[in-house]
Amino acid sequence: MLNYQFDWHIVTSGIYAEWLWQGLLVTLQLAALSCVLGFVLGLVVAILRMSPVAPLRWLAQAYLEFIRNTPLLIQIFFWYFGAYEVLPQAVNDWLNQWRFEFVAAVIALTVYTSAFIAEDIRSGIRAVPREQMEAARSQGLGYLTAMRFVILPQAVRITVPPLIGQFLNATKNSSLAMTIGVAELTYQARQIESVTFKGLEAFTAATLIYLLVSLTITVVVSTYEQRYLRPGGVR
Repeated sequence: MLNYQFDWHIVTSGIYAEWLWQGLLVTLQLAALSCVLGFVLGLVVAILRMSPVAPLRWLAQAYLEFIRNTPLLIQIFFWYFGAYEVLPQAVNDWLNQWRFEFVAAVIALTVYTSAFIAEDIRSGIRAVPREQMEAARSQGLGYLTAMRFVILPQAVRITVPPLIGQFLNATKNSSLAMTIGVAELTYQARQIESVTFKGLEAFTAATLIYLLVSLTITVVVSTYEQRYLRPGGVR
């Protein structure tokens, strides 16, 4: 170790720097897609979780408990190895044309993220005074209509900071996609280490990139809270 020759040049320029950049782009794609799709799915689950129909509440609760209490890595393996065995061959062929490992990672991250987003949205809904729902219903609006036009716009605004935080979590969780061959940031760092045997430089660079992304997201959340949510901020 004392004779180790550091060479930071390999991760700051040339082909290996391009590998890291490409890995970062894939990481951000995974995080963005899983959060957008996870928001849609999480919104549906949150509404079902608060539905006046008991079976729908139970179904949503079972979904949340199952997803949140099973490891993300297992879920990634399920969609990559398990789902492939039961899907029709025509579907598998189509998925292979669109990088099946990437699609499987997006599905797993979407499902996993949606469970946490659903709880964030539900917390935002519960933060809206109950009287607003009662007032909307008294005006003749149905449950779903009142949720759409009265409750959800306010709830989503309240839950913007935790939703951005879920993007941060998805960015970090995407590193598990390397286990099924998705060429995201951690995968590219591992490739650089395999080729150059410069694991310290490769993984230090990847760590700093993750840190930079995380700090940027943290600053965005903090700025939003100070400007829009704290007393005296812009409304």
